[in-house]
Amino acid sequence: MFDINEKKRIVVKVGTSTLTHKTGRLNIRRVEKLVKVLSDIHNSGKDIILVSSGAIGLGMSKMSLTERPKDTPMKQACAAVGQCELMYMYDKLFGEHNITVAQILLTRYILDTPRKNNVVNTFEKLLDHNVIPVVNENDTVAIDELELELGENDSLAAHVGIISRSDMLIILSDIDGFYNGNPNEDPDAEVIPVINKIDDNIRSLAGGAGSKLGTGGMVTKLNAAELALGAGMDMAILNGRNPYILYDFFDGKAVGTIFTEK
Repeated sequence: MFDINEKKRIVVKVGTSTLTHKTGRLNIRRVEKLVKVLSDIHNSGKDIILVSSGAIGLGMSKMSLTERPKDTPMKQACAAVGQCELMYMYDKLFGEHNITVAQILLTRYILDTPRKNNVVNTFEKLLDHNVIPVVNENDTVAIDELELELGENDSLAAHVGIISRSDMLIILSDIDGFYNGNPNEDPDAEVIPVINKIDDNIRSLAGGAGSKLGTGGMVTKLNAAELALGAGMDMAILNGRNPYILYDFFDGKAVGTIFTEK
């Protein structure tokens, strides 16, 4: 039986569509709520790791672009500009709650080599000292991820959960959970509250469309769920448009979709 109270170390992934308005500019009210809730959960005794998208989206805004660039050098430029903005924002907002944050930028290459042990050690020391690591892909150098769109942060969050030995992965998105149909086409589609097994039927329900600012979609979230479950880690999809939903989730209320084999 799934019990959130048993979870000590939790990875929370937040996507670009949650952090920003459709204009690409920062959704200040939503981000402030998110930081407040995560700070409160952290103060309750949970280890929190935040995997945050948004660098390219924020960089687009700072560079006065209205659409996500298609060429890799421009994506890298946006990421370089936006990552500064992203960490400044988190450092300032978490600091208001007396919580220290740290930046960790990863690439798939690092996670596939013995050098990942250095990342593991860094996570452990930061968490031991009550620091919240803020993780993103190093999009200024991760050319393969940017070009192949493998740089979506859903799978990255699952890998972070695995190497940090986390108990739970929570993906905050702009949807209420994993549906039994396409909610954009079927008004009767409903959220599946618990998924105990990812089979061909579940895979067939996943679509691939993400927002114009992000790279993700339900397929990437399902991939993340398979990685998480394969490592013995539960996962949940919640609607991040109202960050206070995290309180409901940690209070044991039925919100979103939980992937668990228990």
